Amino acid sequence: MSEKIYIGVDVGGTTIKVGICDAEGQLLHTYEGPTGTGLGTDVILKNIADYARRIVDESPFQWEQVEGVGVGIAGFLDIPKGFIKFSANLYIENTDLKGYLEKELQKIVKVNNDANVAALGEAWAGAGKGVDNCVCYTLGTGVGGGIIIGGRIVEGYASMAGELGHINIVPDLEAIQCGCGKMGCLETVSSATGIIRMAKDAVARGDRTSLTEVPNIMAKDVVDAAKAGDEVASRIVSRAAYYLGRSMATVAILLNPQYFIIGGGVSKAGDFLFDQIREVFEKYTLDPAKEGVKVVPATLGNNAGVVGAAGLILRG
Repeated sequence: MSEKIYIGVDVGGTTIKVGICDAEGQLLHTYEGPTGTGLGTDVILKNIADYARRIVDESPFQWEQVEGVGVGIAGFLDIPKGFIKFSANLYIENTDLKGYLEKELQKIVKVNNDANVAALGEAWAGAGKGVDNCVCYTLGTGVGGGIIIGGRIVEGYASMAGELGHINIVPDLEAIQCGCGKMGCLETVSSATGIIRMAKDAVARGDRTSLTEVPNIMAKDVVDAAKAGDEVASRIVSRAAYYLGRSMATVAILLNPQYFIIGGGVSKAGDFLFDQIREVFEKYTLDPAKEGVKVVPATLGNNAGVVGAAGLILRG
């Protein structure tokens, strides 16, 4: 076999996902194994290297076909050096991930932030395939983001570009403190955590809502209640959509992407959420900056990180 293959590694707090992609971003083979969080940095690094080799051993491909290994990981990174400054989820700090893996695997290794990598996956082989300029939002526990311009990740001076969840957008009178320590971040209202907080606050205030009957409120419960006509839940979802749309209007002026791609668990609300986001975006965006721009759902799901990590070798 002479076909070149690209290995992508998505390092999560519980599981490390590994995938083999071809040069078009098609996912050919996958493998998952435990991360080893809590067992020490050495164990996690060894697992990454072992799983990268194992996936090739279990596939029809040969190690000689591997063109490189890309890794997506959450935390504060020195991206050009592939160095982990601090990863709270993994309890890793001051670690030369790129250096370790290149020594162990004898292949080119590139490392990037997990949100950037997921964005690259969607841009390369998902919802943004064929589009060179797009911005991706991931609506989960927080609000992650990634910016792709000219087909490549925008990293910024200190590897902090694309922190969309920390756009300061909520007015002071409505703002609460974000986990980052600042007030009024997008993440406080448009993440699953933010939606759940607003719902619990409404119940605690005694607002008349069907959510009072839900023992452990999740974001999906709020969306489902809103779809069923619950006025309180509808206001919460509309608030989340409003600030997402407003943030996109700001980003559109700065970057003028062709696509806004939205993924993560909250995005599963579908058109009920997307239609509201699009309406706000249309209202607040300067006409030339919104012409031809689409707000679309992500398509790769949980595979975006693996595919994007593999894509780092070609497009990172």
